[in-house]
Amino acid sequence: MENKLYFYNTLTRKVEQFIPNQEGKVSMYTCGPTVYHFAHIGNLRSYIMEDLLEKTLRYIGYDVKRVMNITDVGHLSSDADTGEDKMLIGAKREHKSVMDLAKFYTDAFMSDCGKLNIKTPEVVEPATNCISEFIQMVEKLLKDGYAYESGGNIYFDTSKLEEYHIFSNQTERELLVGVRDDVQEDGNKRNKSDFVLWFTKSKFDDQELKWDSPWGVGYPGWHIECSCISIKHLGEYMDIHCGGVDNIFPHHTNEIAQSEAYLGHKWCNYWFHVHHLNDKAGKISKSKGAVLTIPLLESKGYDPLVYRWFCLQSHYRKPLEFSFEVLDQMKAAYDKLVKRIGSLSREGDIDQERFAFFRKQFEDALCDDLNSSMAITVLYDVLKAEITDAAKYALIKDFDQVLSLNLTSAYAAKEEESAVDEELEAYILSRIEERKAAKKQKDYAKADAIRQELLEQGIVLEDTREGVKWKMA
Repeated sequence: MENKLYFYNTLTRKVEQFIPNQEGKVSMYTCGPTVYHFAHIGNLRSYIMEDLLEKTLRYIGYDVKRVMNITDVGHLSSDADTGEDKMLIGAKREHKSVMDLAKFYTDAFMSDCGKLNIKTPEVVEPATNCISEFIQMVEKLLKDGYAYESGGNIYFDTSKLEEYHIFSNQTERELLVGVRDDVQEDGNKRNKSDFVLWFTKSKFDDQELKWDSPWGVGYPGWHIECSCISIKHLGEYMDIHCGGVDNIFPHHTNEIAQSEAYLGHKWCNYWFHVHHLNDKAGKISKSKGAVLTIPLLESKGYDPLVYRWFCLQSHYRKPLEFSFEVLDQMKAAYDKLVKRIGSLSREGDIDQERFAFFRKQFEDALCDDLNSSMAITVLYDVLKAEITDAAKYALIKDFDQVLSLNLTSAYAAKEEESAVDEELEAYILSRIEERKAAKKQKDYAKADAIRQELLEQGIVLEDTREGVKWKMA
């Protein structure tokens, strides 16, 4: 591996060289969605940038195994173990069973990822598949003195750790004031920062998903699932753990606490966090009313890859502000780019020395803390370079292994779609003329038959004072 990858490690609070536990191989974990609703585009920014990290690792020669959980139980409406399970809230809202809800929104999430060219991890594991692993971890934490039973629930005792707030240079008191002021105090806890490993029926009697355990019928806390699923599939030593910055505390803090107490050694060396997507009013989230989703962007005429293109223009560690005005600019730039690439000739020689030069520039940008905007600058430099079209096309196709923007196929697809649209419109107009002629000849049966035939193809005719208009049903 000629190039060395550097990125910001939240654990050490600095950009540092990535060195995996095993040469040439990377174990990587991504915090997956809680499938109680559609993923909003802010959620999806994190997955796009995590995808960029994985593809960069592969591009420079690593063999990557990536694991992602699906939270289908245990994530409460507050990250501080208060409120109802988000899955139960969603099931009540939509009058579905929790598992039907989980299936629907898991499929929706995977569909969104597919539209954004986000690679599916090698392992995608729902939390409900791993109840025995959760119980096993809780049992060992109890046995080793890191957990206790109180009020029917099992809590992790953070006072047993030398350092709990491992990600922050703030004091524990500052974090408790700054982050948890609005949290209802749980009188069962020995310490304010303790968190639930296992809830019993004494907590929520209307919880739909419950399992037998040594402590009574209940269900796991949210934090434990990522620890167990990652250890199950990646082993005791993990290279990279990913998530949004909102996962840092308490979720990832709690993961480290319970995982390292359970294992007895350091668990994960590198933590990769993606910053928020904002709009003018602040952080985009599901709690603010209308949810900005990929299907919503599609309904407004945006290719989902325009949103990926928008995300890649900005660094993953910086807040990114979304607006439709900016997205319109991104769409215009993306369409212009793919049209230019589509016009490149595939014929001609490729100067291997110049090819290697530009490829190295692209790698260098990515290996410098995933500088995706600089990588895109290299792409434009290639288009301006005095090299053959064939070399330009080959380089851009190579870059797109990481960027995943369909750069060499999008324009042809758009032209084909446009040709189909023109052909369809010509067909509809010809049928409208036939119907008009039939009505003029008072052959109303034929005119009605033409209207019905078009309707069956999803085409609605409307007779107006200005003439016949049509639209898709």
